[in-house]
Amino acid sequence: MAEAERIIGTPEVGDDAEPNSAEPRGRRRIVALLVVALLAYLLDLGSKMLVVAKLEHQPPIELIGDLLRFEAIRNPGAAFGFGEAFTIIFTCIAATVIVVIVRLARKLYSLPWAIALGLLLGGALGNLTDRIFRSPGVFQGAVVDFIAPAHFAVFNLADSAIVCGGILIVLLSFKGLDPDGTVHKD
Repeated sequence: MAEAERIIGTPEVGDDAEPNSAEPRGRRRIVALLVVALLAYLLDLGSKMLVVAKLEHQPPIELIGDLLRFEAIRNPGAAFGFGEAFTIIFTCIAATVIVVIVRLARKLYSLPWAIALGLLLGGALGNLTDRIFRSPGVFQGAVVDFIAPAHFAVFNLADSAIVCGGILIVLLSFKGLDPDGTVHKD
């Protein structure tokens, strides 16, 4: 059990643990969260800049026959193009997610949770940047989507980061690992 707790990042608590020994570990987890978020954000931003510069108003690029193509699309709504009239609501949701993650980061002692929350944060920041700075205007901007698998919605790297982070959070929750590093069995 001690080995499993060491691997997943459970903070050391007990009589022999130093009172502030968890603080540096918590900082490392916050750094991990920020590095993952920054990487996800920069990959998303860079890919969208490239798509807008090279692919927008051009025919789609077929990557794997009819199975996968790159096609520049501006999406004012949510996944699958739903809710186009609610762009401002999606902007507020993304901003709320960012605030919640930043607040939760103070209690973060688990590396897997840091990675999951970093993916969510980077993806939310990527799509929020589009909503704020892209046309038609502030808080009404359309998200740039470009990854178009056959028979599926067109998405971007921010969406991928959000989905991967969400899946990781579900898996961590099923395993009983909390963001503070505690492990529980229900």
